[in-house]
Amino acid sequence: MAVHPIERPTEAEFAEFYSGYVSEVTEADVLELLEGQLAEIQTLAAAVPAERETFRYAPGKWSIREVVGHLADGERVFGYRAFCISRAERTPLPGFDEGQYVIESGSDRRALADLVGEFSALRRINLILFRSLEAPAWRRIGNANGSLVSVRALAYIMAGHVRHHFGVLRSRYNIQAQA
Repeated sequence: MAVHPIERPTEAEFAEFYSGYVSEVTEADVLELLEGQLAEIQTLAAAVPAERETFRYAPGKWSIREVVGHLADGERVFGYRAFCISRAERTPLPGFDEGQYVIESGSDRRALADLVGEFSALRRINLILFRSLEAPAWRRIGNANGSLVSVRALAYIMAGHVRHHFGVLRSRYNIQAQA
């Protein structure tokens, strides 16, 4: 566990696009939230019958499998950005087209449990990185997708992104998981 508190990022540390995700995080300890989401995704996935894994709530919307595949993609991209910036990378990092990634992912041909396992492995790796960082690394700012972003903002973005999509799974896909 980190030996120092991770302060909430200021609005200057991330692009306006991410403000909704950052605002999803109200907890004082973002690492604890990131850790807790590992159990939460398991609980949500366990509430989905196999025959509903490819359910879409409307035409053109992602299936449940695709949403979880997207969470894994986001975890991979945001984690890579946090890693690079924590190491003082000065090269601008690329953006990613999440819609195209979902199309190319093949998530609907994979079992939900496999997708959850992939997300969970990525989250654990990112938690190991985050717990290893010293205070100065958390405040480092780099360039990703043409915008400035700090390492600590990326941790909040990761947690808020997952929380947002968990909310969508509950409301739009009607996944009612027991805690």
